[in-house]
Amino acid sequence: MSDPTRPISSDPSLEQQLSEGEKRALEIVEAAETGGRKLFGVQAALVTLLAVAWCFFQMYAAQVGTITPTILRSIHLAFAFALGFLVFPFPFRRRPGQPETKVPWYDWILAAVATASALYFFLNYAGIANNGGLRTDVPLDLWAASALVVMLLVAAWRTIGIAMPLISVAFILFAFMGAKGLIKGIQTPFHGGYTWPQLMGQLATNTEGIFGTAIGVSAQIVFLFVLFGAVFDKLGAGDWFMRIAQGLLGSFRGGAAKASIVSSALNGIISGSAVSNVVTGGNITIGTMIRTGYSREKAGAIEVASSSNGQLMPPVMGAAAFIMAQNLNIEYRSLILAAAIPAFLCYAGLLVVSHIEALKLGLRGLPRSELPRIRKTLMEGWYYLLPLGYLIGVLTANPDANPERIALNTILMMMVMMIVQEVFWGSRDGRGFGKAAADGLRKLIEAFEAGARSMIGIAIATAAAGIIVGIVTITGLGFGLADVVQGVANLFSNQFVRILVVLMMGQLIALILGMGLPTTANYILMSALIVPIIARIAGLDTGNPAQMLPVHMFVFYFGIMADSTPPVALAAFAAAAISGGDPVKTGVQAFQYELRTALLAYMMFFNPQLLLIANNRLGGLPLGEAIPMVIFAFIGLVAFSAATLMYFHRRTNIVQFLMLLVAAFILIIPTHILYNLAALGLMAIVYAWQRAGSRNEPPGRLPQAA
Repeated sequence: MSDPTRPISSDPSLEQQLSEGEKRALEIVEAAETGGRKLFGVQAALVTLLAVAWCFFQMYAAQVGTITPTILRSIHLAFAFALGFLVFPFPFRRRPGQPETKVPWYDWILAAVATASALYFFLNYAGIANNGGLRTDVPLDLWAASALVVMLLVAAWRTIGIAMPLISVAFILFAFMGAKGLIKGIQTPFHGGYTWPQLMGQLATNTEGIFGTAIGVSAQIVFLFVLFGAVFDKLGAGDWFMRIAQGLLGSFRGGAAKASIVSSALNGIISGSAVSNVVTGGNITIGTMIRTGYSREKAGAIEVASSSNGQLMPPVMGAAAFIMAQNLNIEYRSLILAAAIPAFLCYAGLLVVSHIEALKLGLRGLPRSELPRIRKTLMEGWYYLLPLGYLIGVLTANPDANPERIALNTILMMMVMMIVQEVFWGSRDGRGFGKAAADGLRKLIEAFEAGARSMIGIAIATAAAGIIVGIVTITGLGFGLADVVQGVANLFSNQFVRILVVLMMGQLIALILGMGLPTTANYILMSALIVPIIARIAGLDTGNPAQMLPVHMFVFYFGIMADSTPPVALAAFAAAAISGGDPVKTGVQAFQYELRTALLAYMMFFNPQLLLIANNRLGGLPLGEAIPMVIFAFIGLVAFSAATLMYFHRRTNIVQFLMLLVAAFILIIPTHILYNLAALGLMAIVYAWQRAGSRNEPPGRLPQAA
């Protein structure tokens, strides 16, 4: 198996070990998440040095825990700027199959200007803070703030796409409109307008701007968890998870797909990226699925759906979990505990989808002889569970646990494990202690570089989102949007219909924004713009985390669906590159599989018990009530999956489809046991109806299900 965490630039021979499809998939990952340049020599060494330095700085910051937030955030952004301009070319210069091999002269200048603009606020923090903003007697403050905003927009264009810069520019222009603003000819009902110095001061020096909460969470917590995932995968845990999943499920009907789903769920624990998750596991699972009878598009779509849902898996959750906890002002452990049941249901529902597809295609499992032996595989990698068990165990069991300190301790543990593992393997293959220890150190450096490269986009996205959040805060735009949506909702007299209309509008906005934004940036914007509107229409107490968590989870769930939503479904393009299928058809099929994620988002909103919320309190649901609630929710997902795939025991007709759909909708809000039993009754009638139809099939016709 190829090593997906190792940048191609660090191993020129790696391409020779990959198929053409895997090469294209890796190009997609690098272009989207880790940089598309393949550097060599001194330039490659400089990138590695910067990446490793960034990692050690973040580890040091977590260890001391006393660095002033603004200083930490400015240095964090400076590292992201330096690496971003060195490894991400301009989009118009990217040539598939022909990556740049050196950094152009102008990118050195851009990297220097951007890095200096971020470091300026680190070096001059005390003076600016004592002044309460930009100093009018120091013109360089305004120049530095202006350079910071401009360079951030350029960096965002290069690292996460054109959508975020365009949206940011639109908000900046909106802030300038008004009698007191830079653009005096256009008036707005929301504010009087802002001048260039006023707006730059808000964005560069205010805690609700670029150096606000979002990049603060990125610098303080997210980096360490992304680094944890990179080191854990380089240690060999990702490959071990995949072999465990294959050994457990490969022999069942549609076992190749089920193994792919479970391995993606396990990888989702350590990786918050859908696209890299596709490439990490897809280079094996997609081919296996095709060989066992899935079409190229269906095989790719299953991998896309399972990899996208990896962002729902605690503790990382695509970095959004940390920002969500900060927005809600709750303990991180409370959030990951609340998110665990929906994540389990999401993957359980996808297993049902894969089983239904296997029934439709009449597939069988893989021969046992071709699968890893469970006992042997467990014995080979049982120790991988030690750091994972420590991380999750301490986070969930200790209310006073410090997430960044726990992540740091886990990373240090795995660094030791990396060296010990290589030395142990070296004693068996004859490499010797010195060579094996050097190999372990090399792998650590590669893991650090992979982790730092993965953080570039997150750091830039969270900083750029601060532009929009800062402008929404000072202009009152959020209240204006709320009034508009309130007007639409008031067209309906029924309160439930009003809420449903607003949720559907929020769903559509999340999907549209997600076509051009990464999940974390999408969530930040949705939490600033749409979450308050939904809360207002639904009459929720915005100061109560138990009431607000379902709304935040709702927009987050729809944000992750963008990875499989055509036409800009990067995960689908990566999967199609490996499978050889059509990327648009792969994305459409993946979106159909992801519909159960949409249903689950509505389930969480209307039934907060799925998030362990009861009596307006997080974690207030007793275990005795949680178990039957989870069971009925799972049955609802089964009914919905069967309806959307038009197959239960056999292909459904329109009446059976409607009966299954009604059963699923009833179970969205399990308000009374009689309603639950009615839903189960509808499903039982459909099943019995289809079984009777199977018995009446003419002799010699192959059954559609076993």
